[in-house]
Amino acid sequence: YFFMRSCHFSGQEYKSHFIVYKVDTRGSYNTLAIHPNYWASTPKNSCRTQKKEQKNLQKTWARWSALFTPQPFDEIKSYFGEKVALYYLWLNWYTILLIPAAALGAVIFLYGLAFFNTSPLIKEVCDSNVTMCPSCDRVCEPRQLSETCTYAKVSHLFDNEGTVAFAMFMAIWATAFLEFWKRHRARYVSKWKVYDWCEEEQLQRLSPKPNSYHSDFSSPGCCPHKEQWVPTMKKATCACDSINCVCVLQLMVIIGITHALVVFRVMTASWFSRSESDFLEEKANMLAMLLGAVLHYVTIQIMTRVNRWVSLKLCDLEKLNSLAAKERSFTVKMFTFQFFTLFSSLFYVAFFLGRINGHPTNYVRLLGFRLEECHPSGCLTDLFIQMAVIMLLKQTLNNIFEILVPWAMNFLKFCREKQGRVEACDICKRRDWLRNYHLGNTDAFSLFNEFLEMVIQFSFTTTFVAAFPLAPLLALMNNIIEIRLDAIKMVRYERRLIPRKTNDIGIWTEVLEAVGVFAVIINGLVIGISSDFIPRLVYHYHYGPCAKGINSTHCMQGYINDTLSVAFMKTNIKDEYMLKTNDYANVTQCSYRDYRNQDYSLTSQFWFVLAIRFAFIILFEHVVVVCKFIAAWFVPEKPVRVKNSRLHDKMERLKSELNDRKLGRPISTEV
Repeated sequence: YFFMRSCHFSGQEYKSHFIVYKVDTRGSYNTLAIHPNYWASTPKNSCRTQKKEQKNLQKTWARWSALFTPQPFDEIKSYFGEKVALYYLWLNWYTILLIPAAALGAVIFLYGLAFFNTSPLIKEVCDSNVTMCPSCDRVCEPRQLSETCTYAKVSHLFDNEGTVAFAMFMAIWATAFLEFWKRHRARYVSKWKVYDWCEEEQLQRLSPKPNSYHSDFSSPGCCPHKEQWVPTMKKATCACDSINCVCVLQLMVIIGITHALVVFRVMTASWFSRSESDFLEEKANMLAMLLGAVLHYVTIQIMTRVNRWVSLKLCDLEKLNSLAAKERSFTVKMFTFQFFTLFSSLFYVAFFLGRINGHPTNYVRLLGFRLEECHPSGCLTDLFIQMAVIMLLKQTLNNIFEILVPWAMNFLKFCREKQGRVEACDICKRRDWLRNYHLGNTDAFSLFNEFLEMVIQFSFTTTFVAAFPLAPLLALMNNIIEIRLDAIKMVRYERRLIPRKTNDIGIWTEVLEAVGVFAVIINGLVIGISSDFIPRLVYHYHYGPCAKGINSTHCMQGYINDTLSVAFMKTNIKDEYMLKTNDYANVTQCSYRDYRNQDYSLTSQFWFVLAIRFAFIILFEHVVVVCKFIAAWFVPEKPVRVKNSRLHDKMERLKSELNDRKLGRPISTEV
């Protein structure tokens, strides 16, 4: 009785679908929410019929043929509770609003593709006879700039004039998405009569009195009822300091892994450059970047488990007295750790790659190896490769494992049952309980994992979108599959989640708002620092032919040569030592990407471009932030219909209470 009273149900109908079973000999108990008559679809189970709600969900929702049909949110709420229903409501709204973002991102990509062969920058690279400096010491040879023609074409697909407008659009889109989501949520929670529901008040009403016989029990999905001792101020301060130290230490470990990935890429590029294979030697930097991205994905999978364990331990140290507070604390910590794990390597590629490697006669080395350099066409392609590999691997492999693992486990259990390895049972209901018990396990993290996956995807879609305009399109295709995949998994292959009442997605709203603000800053930095948009703009209006009054040529003619500096190769200097071949026997000078004089001092053009970069970043962020505030101000959180409905319900409730007082009836305290 205590378990049924303590858990939060959306209606009395849920209570008939729970089992309380003993976990161990120490008197610990747990609850199991079952799918009623789940196995009734098999011919041998003729003694039972399927539950109507589950049958309707299987027909209209949890099947692949319903991929593009609307979701039955009211039925989901009735079967799984408001918390699960709000997750699917939010995911459906997110997927719908991805359509315009994906369409515009595809247009930006096609815009770059349309000028693939006519861009003067690409022609300058492909027709150039400039000799570039070796990319590594001793074994690497000088190379012709024209050999990187394919790389220059790929760079133009993602680093063109349209990316600035697209980045501004995505920043405003993130705000519009959140503001319209609040209105969309308000309609449904008002319809479900939970708009004014307060989880904290519900927890206090359902918490047992101290010293009661059941105060030592708690169950998954229910509030922790054991009265916890509140530490003194001194011990609380020590606990807080310990938690902060552990958080900083964990972030340092994550950043250290990023440094290890940098070392791996540098060493791999050097090893490939020494290879006897012409393909490995020519594509050394590209292959090193690809392998680094794959290794980064592997570290993400490992660190996800480590981050979860550390976040749980930190929440235990905090000694929080409610499930809601613990859930908020765990969400913030887990998301922070995951964000650093996924994006720390991208930060290096976006803002440090090719900018801290030094110059001829003074290269920066790591463990004896020279740091990576950017392509003469820019560093944005490296960031695109890193994002594309991580996003594709993460979404594809996660979806495959997410459906195959539960299906395989249930198939094996079903085969064992057919062979008679499961306890024989004469009572149909008890056999049904046993089979529900052997479904995939669900706990408080089941829905959290789905939210975390989607919020991380939202971060990918908005944060570095200036380098990867196709990210919204990939997210849209993934979400269309993700909705049905999660539905099939929850209805068919996993235990039924314990229904929980709520009226919001919780702390995730604040996380999404923080990501939206962070995306403005990052996209401004990517365009201002990583992209070549500002140097091209400066050249067009200040250093190019049009700025000098020459109208017979294209305004960007000569831009590539303008961004290159000349170095004189001397065999007695370690940095310029290389193997002399017949092709480059008489080479005495080479070019490298930077704004430097012959004595390797920075030119005045470098400082002018740098000043324009900073000015653009400040202007971009202020303009976009103002647009975000205007968009948020123009979109009210509560529709007029919801306000009127709440006032009407309040009036009806007051009338009912007034009538109850007149008749002497007890007044209801239901929220």
